[in-house]
Amino acid sequence: MTQIAPPTVKFSPQVDLQKFEAALAAAVQFDDVDGCPDRLADGMRYALLAPGKRLRPQLVMLAAQACGGSVDAALPAAVAVEMIHAYSLVHDDLPAMDDDDLRRGRPTCHKQFDEALAILVGDALQAQAFEVLATQLTPAETAVAACRELATAAGARALVGGQADDLAAEFQDLTLEQLQLIHARKTGALFRVSLKLGALVAGAAAERVQALDEYGTKLGLAFQIVDDLLDVNGTEAQLGKTPGKDARQGKSTFPELLGVEESRQRVNELIQQARDAVKLLGTAAEPLIELANYVGQRTH
Repeated sequence: MTQIAPPTVKFSPQVDLQKFEAALAAAVQFDDVDGCPDRLADGMRYALLAPGKRLRPQLVMLAAQACGGSVDAALPAAVAVEMIHAYSLVHDDLPAMDDDDLRRGRPTCHKQFDEALAILVGDALQAQAFEVLATQLTPAETAVAACRELATAAGARALVGGQADDLAAEFQDLTLEQLQLIHARKTGALFRVSLKLGALVAGAAAERVQALDEYGTKLGLAFQIVDDLLDVNGTEAQLGKTPGKDARQGKSTFPELLGVEESRQRVNELIQQARDAVKLLGTAAEPLIELANYVGQRTH
């Protein structure tokens, strides 16, 4: 199989990630009177605050910014999305699912603590995401709409449903259409809802919401194809997780179905389509275009 080495693209975030990291940390700080057991709180912080790309919260904030809204006002939605993402990774790594020992360059949550606590960490982060939206987003109508959108994207018809189908498809021969449908839910749904939440906070017009949704659809699929390519060609040091896992678990992947070179070409096409989707936003789309370029050529 041809080996590829995508060029390293430096991406400078166009939003204040330090402010986001502070908000993220504050969301899992519990007082003695809160009733959260110390070990559970430690596990939640371990999973949530681990170093990461923060792509999904950046999409929330960049979408709000591109639609003329306040990045600060979008922070609770960005925090909530990252909580859902972190919970999904904790559960995804469990022995009953993808059974991985490494995540973001560190032992997975169930290895650092234990399997039972990891399950509870995921449960708690999922619930905490909706508490953040319900209590920190204003006005109340926006909070309700954000809870509805995130619940749908994280639920049985989207993220969790995609994960269930992904597990059921191990050692099965999938068509390209079936594989794309799995990842449109397992990966793409959270990209799309991140953009939708940012637009919602900004009170964006329907035309802009539709453009961002198209951007998120193309970006999410491109991200997954690159992930599959990196699983084939990446190293543990690059990825911060175990490479070659897909083949060992009998998962269908884009390189398997399309080949490496065609997969890379498909990524290039999807990134161009994502860029084209947000052209109507004018210069406000530039940070989103820069992020899309990074996703298409990332090396970790």
